[in-house]
Formats: sequence, C-alpha cells, structure tokens
Amino acid sequence: MKIQENINSKKMKSINYIINITLVTIGIAACNSVASTEKKRKKDAVNNYKLATVVQRPLGGSIRLPGSLAAYQKVSIYPRINGFVQRIMVDRGSKVRKGEVLLVLEAPEVTQQYYAAQSKFIQAAAMFASSKDNFERTLATSETPGTISPHDLALSKAKMLADSALMNSEQANFKAQEVNLSYLTVTAPFDGVITERNIHPGALVGPDTKVDDKPMLLLEQEDKLRLVLQVPEMYSAQLADKSTISFEVNAIRGQTFQGVISRQAGTLNDKYRSEAVEIDVQNANRLLKAGMYTEVLLPLKGSAQALLVPSNAVVTSTEKKYVIVVRDHYTKWVDVEEGNHHDDSTEVFGQLHVNDQVVLSATDEIKEGVRVQ
Repeated sequence: MKIQENINSKKMKSINYIINITLVTIGIAACNSVASTEKKRKKDAVNNYKLATVVQRPLGGSIRLPGSLAAYQKVSIYPRINGFVQRIMVDRGSKVRKGEVLLVLEAPEVTQQYYAAQSKFIQAAAMFASSKDNFERTLATSETPGTISPHDLALSKAKMLADSALMNSEQANFKAQEVNLSYLTVTAPFDGVITERNIHPGALVGPDTKVDDKPMLLLEQEDKLRLVLQVPEMYSAQLADKSTISFEVNAIRGQTFQGVISRQAGTLNDKYRSEAVEIDVQNANRLLKAGMYTEVLLPLKGSAQALLVPSNAVVTSTEKKYVIVVRDHYTKWVDVEEGNHHDDSTEVFGQLHVNDQVVLSATDEIKEGVRVQ
C-alpha cells in the first residue's frame, strides 16, 4: 500500500513539473511575440518619418536684448584755477546753451597778475616803438656819406631787435594772464541740462574740488541720447551698420521708440564675451530719460555660412542640442549650435552638409542606428 502511494506521489510531481515547464514555455513565447510586435511597430513608425533637406543661406532675424539709455554728452564742471565762488547762475534742472555763463569766481591775485602783465606789455611795446623809430631815422641819415658810422647803425638795429623780442615775451605773458582771468568765468561747453549742483557762493573751489565726492556741477545733453547694449559674441558679426532698431522702455508702457546703430566697439568684453553697441536716439521732446532701462529688438542679417533646418528638427536635451540625420538609411545624431530663428526655420552650425536629410518632428526617443526605409 505504501509502495503504491509513493508511486502516485512521484507521478503527481512529474505532472506538476511538466505543467510548469509548459507554462514557462508559453510565457516566453508570449513575451517573444509581444517583443516582436513592439519591434514591428517601431519599425513601422520609423518608416513613416518625414524628412527635410538641409540648405545653406543666411537667415535674417532679430533678437531681444536689454539696454540702457545714457546722455549723449555728460561732463563734470570744474574751474581751471582756484578761487572763491562769487555767483552761480544755474541750479539743478536749468537748461543752458553752449557758452552760457554757469558761475563766476573771484580771485584777486589773478586779476592783479593780469594788470601787471598788461602794464609790462605796454611798456615793452613803447620801448620797441622808440627803438624802431630811432633805427629808421639813423638808417635814413646814414644815406648821406660820413654822417653815421656803420657801428652806430648796427647798434641801433640791435637795440630795435632786442626791444622787439622783449615786447613779444611780455605779450605772451599778458595773453597767458588774460586766459587765466577768463577761467574765473565758467561757461557751458554744450547745450544741455544741469543735473547736479553741489556748490554754493562763497566756497573756495579749484580744479580738484569735490563735494562729498561729487563734482561742482554736472551737465548732460538730453535732446539726444545714447542707447548702450551688449551684443553676445555669436551675434556681433551679424549687425548691419546704420540699421534702424526698435525698442521699448520699461517706464513708458505701450510706446515703441526707434534709433539708428551708430557705433560698435569692435572688440569683445573679456568678462562677458560681448560687444558694446551704441544707438543714437533723438529725444527732442525729452520724454526719455538717461538711465532708463530698455528692451531692444535688434535686427540681424544672418550668417552666410549657416545651414538651415526646420525648427522642429532640432532636439534639445538636458545635455546638448542635435539633429537626427539619415545617412545610408540609418539615423545618426549630429550635435549642433543654434543661430537665428525666423518663422519655422533655424540656423544650425555643426557637422552637417548641404542636402543632408534630417528627421522632422524629431524627439529623443529616436535612437541612433535605426534603419529608415
């Protein structure tokens, strides 16, 4: 009886083993069938990819960059000589014209030196006039033989020349003192507005005078401004000279202003790798203020060496940007750098060639080495 039970137990184990093996086989077959179906589905998807041709031509476009407005001309006003402030004709906000008197200084020693130099010049001029007249008379008399010796004639001429040199020296000194005297009156070097006044009558001032590290007066030209912006290195070669740009001012919403590209630095900033560009802005109504921040729409002429692809052909991952090129019926990732964008086209730079075929609507799900029919 026990023998029969052992035989039955062994038979049951054998049956269970066969059943398990059968189930595993069926599972593997099912997985292979699913994998085969998935591969076939992916293969069908690859066959349906749309391709575009890479072309070469410059792509004009535009970029938005931040900028700031600055006065077209700006100067700190200092006197050329030391003196006491006698009168100030302007204050903060005063509009002045070129040559208009801003302040008058008082320096008695400068005035005395001027009058002393004037007196010496007048004296020297009188001596020269006398010696010149004497020489001319002596010369006229010497025409009669035996009346004037050659030695006396030479002495008369030498005296005239010496007095002439002395007069010229005194005249130069007088002119210098005259210039110094003119420095007591400080005038505006150009049309503009006084934006700072840090001095008052009675103060002793000079060429190096500062009040709390500020200049005596600050003059700025406001009817014309400079819009200064930093253009990144990759766009600096694409700017067109004298092109018109549009910009908006953060403080004045709803208005668009225009200017003309007037100057480029011609060199890149070592720290930011950008080029300084200046745009002249007419501001006759003085609506814009120096120091305002702007957003500039900068037109670009594009790069003649750029290759163009549809914008949706560029894949952007966390590590890089690339396009998927089809070569010999297989996909290949090619790293690129983007340039200008316009409508649905993008400039790219990389190991691409004209007439290459790239995948449209590319994603990072499309791997390298996939066969494309």
